[in-house]
Order: sequence, then structure tokens, then C-alpha cells
Amino acid sequence: MSTEDKFRNKAQEVGGMAKEGVGRAVDDESLEARGQAEQSESKVKQAGEKVKDAAGRVKDAFTD
Repeated sequence: MSTEDKFRNKAQEVGGMAKEGVGRAVDDESLEARGQAEQSESKVKQAGEKVKDAAGRVKDAFTD
């Protein structure tokens, strides 16, 4: 997982948290739900990148 991808995914997660918080504060269920969706999407991306990283380490272990 590149540092740029990590930063982008974390920024999306934090942005989602902000949207969720603002939506809750102004009683906008739609904005709150979009924020939650952005957080979930970010977490799925992060998990996928971790799987790729692990697969690369396994591959490297067998090629060394």
C-alpha cells in the first residue's frame, strides 16, 4: 500500500466522520448517512490494500 493511498483513504475516512458529525448536528439524516457510507468505503479500501500488502510479503518470502 503506497503512502499516497494510505493518506487518501484516511482523508476519506476523516471526511466521512466530519460529514456524519455535521449531519447529526444539523439533524440531516441524508448527510449523516453519506458520511457513514464514506467511512465504510474507506475502510473497505484499506482492508483491500492490506490484503495486497500481505500477498506481496508472502510472495517475497517464497522468492528469497
